[in-house]
Amino acid sequence: MKMNRLALAMTLAAPLAMIGCGGDDNKNDNNNTEAAYFNRIATFPVCLQIDNNCDTDEETVAEIVDASSDGNTLIYTDSPREVIGFVNITDPAAPSALGTLNIGGEPTSVAVAGAYALVGVNTSESFTNPSGSLKVVDIATQSVVRTIDLGGQPDSVAVSPDGHYAVVAIENERDEDLDDGQIDQSPQLPAGYVVILDISADAPADWSKTNVDVTGLADIAPSDPEPEYVDINDDNVAVVTLQENNHLVLIDLATAAVTAHFSAGTVNLDQIDATEEDIISQTESLMGIAREPDGVTWIDTGYFVTADEGDMNGGSRGFTVFNTAGDVVWTSGNSMEHLTARIGHYPEGRSENKGSEPENAETARFDGKDFLFVNSERASVIGVYQIGDAENPAYHQVLPAASAPEGVKAIPSRNLLIAASENDSRDDKLRGSLNIYQYGAQTTAYPTIESVDRADGTPIPFAALSGLAADLSDASVLWSIEDSAFDKSRIFRIDTSTTPASLDMEIRIRDSNGVFVAMDTFTGPANADPEVDNDFDAADLAALINDDDTVNVDPEGIAAATDGGFWIASEGNGTIDDAGRPLKFLNFVFKTDAAGVIEQVITLPDEVNDMQLRFGFEGIAEYDGKLYVAFQRAWGGEDNPRIGIYDTSSEEWSFVFYPLDDVESQNGGWVGLSDISSVGDGTFLVLERDNQGNLDAAIKRIYQVDLSSVTAGSTVEKTLKADLLADKVLTAPGGLVYEKIEGLTVTSDGTVWINNDNDGVDDNSGENQLINLGDIGTLGLNTL
Repeated sequence: MKMNRLALAMTLAAPLAMIGCGGDDNKNDNNNTEAAYFNRIATFPVCLQIDNNCDTDEETVAEIVDASSDGNTLIYTDSPREVIGFVNITDPAAPSALGTLNIGGEPTSVAVAGAYALVGVNTSESFTNPSGSLKVVDIATQSVVRTIDLGGQPDSVAVSPDGHYAVVAIENERDEDLDDGQIDQSPQLPAGYVVILDISADAPADWSKTNVDVTGLADIAPSDPEPEYVDINDDNVAVVTLQENNHLVLIDLATAAVTAHFSAGTVNLDQIDATEEDIISQTESLMGIAREPDGVTWIDTGYFVTADEGDMNGGSRGFTVFNTAGDVVWTSGNSMEHLTARIGHYPEGRSENKGSEPENAETARFDGKDFLFVNSERASVIGVYQIGDAENPAYHQVLPAASAPEGVKAIPSRNLLIAASENDSRDDKLRGSLNIYQYGAQTTAYPTIESVDRADGTPIPFAALSGLAADLSDASVLWSIEDSAFDKSRIFRIDTSTTPASLDMEIRIRDSNGVFVAMDTFTGPANADPEVDNDFDAADLAALINDDDTVNVDPEGIAAATDGGFWIASEGNGTIDDAGRPLKFLNFVFKTDAAGVIEQVITLPDEVNDMQLRFGFEGIAEYDGKLYVAFQRAWGGEDNPRIGIYDTSSEEWSFVFYPLDDVESQNGGWVGLSDISSVGDGTFLVLERDNQGNLDAAIKRIYQVDLSSVTAGSTVEKTLKADLLADKVLTAPGGLVYEKIEGLTVTSDGTVWINNDNDGVDDNSGENQLINLGDIGTLGLNTL
């Protein structure tokens, strides 16, 4: 009977999902025998330069990065602190802080020339009175040995492969508040230009500079060029992007002459998401979108690649290969948008702007293979492509990064790739970081989940995965849900028999039979503050149900129902008597059939709803005719959160209390529950975590509780089964520790799985980790 229900679900979900990968160019190929792969081996949060445990609220970032000639020291820019930082990567898997150097202004770029780091420093008083310098820093002594006045605001620095020249793009950026940033409407002088430095002399004191005028070249605001980024090829030809002018300029460095220039042109995009509506729907088109390239890198002397970030006229969402005649020989189209959606990194909140926002690019040869690396700033990934044929880049893999990778540096001599991530906000659990990847692996470690295509050829988009559930008949199948980051709530099937795991089905939760719409409303407690909205009324209920019967709830927990279909725990929204968080909806348990159609809605008793706190239902499990629902935190002044026990026959609730660990984080915060999973005989695993990430994270643990004979109102006893931090489970992928370890389940063969919630990539790196902890019998043995 269960198999019949599952087959029914697959039939009904067929319009939403297409099983099988087909020939999508953005699919991972772990069977590639021609080139090895890159995998992340370490992440260095640059707050370690301030405190050994990153116990600081001070904003500190890594934006642009380069490496010493021997590849053992990284030098990066940190504009908020007006410093450059140094990091020892002699052992790249264990990077260590080497200190910082105050640079006397905002460092915008850095490039290494022999023993020196050349740092562009912005010291502008205003947009109309720009100024800046090039600081020449001795890397060994971390001291400034010369300051070269540039006469304007530098934005990018590059050094030629032969070490003869350095080039600085002087942007002299405009005030973007003028005419909504439209440079063609309000050009703002002084114009930007390019500085060439002859650095062939041994002593920096003997270096000379030449300015190159680039006015009058672009079709857009020709009087106000804004050079953005520069790279130099083996022929000592520099390519310069004029991002806001949508233009590209080639300069011969020996003669300081502009040898070619041309528009970056426009792109037509189809099957993308151009509307921010809390649903990822790649069904729209944008026509004639200016590329407005940011970063640029040479492939060889005949071809270069632009990262087409977009600016005032939107985002073109990809990258382009040009030849030196200005011809577009290849463009990525919508492929980066589809790639980020396929792996759960697509930033829906940027759909009306620049989408995944390609920011920068780098090329390098590793083990005789030519690679292109493209940073996606908003999706926080690096796309890796083979470019043996410059006119036909081939997707190779994708790498995760800390939030907002900006700079990227390849170090082929050490088989390393470095990316600098600039988002830093301790409150948002983001830390500016240096991401370190190593080349040579035979398989990819990331992504851990990858979706298949829908019938229209676009990938099933996903993010914000919350709870996990094991399939009752197939140990290789897991089920998950998305939380309130998205409307039209969905259930997902994940096939773990493949690597990466395949998200191969999406099921919308629907109120097709009018069960949800017919439920009773709720009136808040009589003694509540009359000035606060404490009621769940008909209007609140109507807002949760769409015209197509899909629902907008907050699924946090999921369990496969023994009679078919699913149990879904939806967290409530709002807190009783909190004017800042008025009650929008209650905590619900939904019973759906295998196709996601709601069959039953269960709510808490009124006396419990009277205490509602916004930290409500998280995980759910079913065992022996009862549902077990974990509340995230304690309600109504109670000492501990509840585990609700609902008897599906008598339709009655009882409750026990779960004793949380005390807060242990250096940053304070709180501790709560995330998921619960039955292991049989009335015994359950419970996932307990704090609300901290990175080095502030202290509690990410799995406990076991026996609920087989508990007394209502009692506080249960718990036994530690796994400490995910102490056992290094969460640091093994080489990244920062995720705040929200949300899902936990045990399959029919005893395998334990966990996953994290990436918040729908809102103030998040977007990283999705689905982690197999092995057999339940090994938990607690420190063998994870």
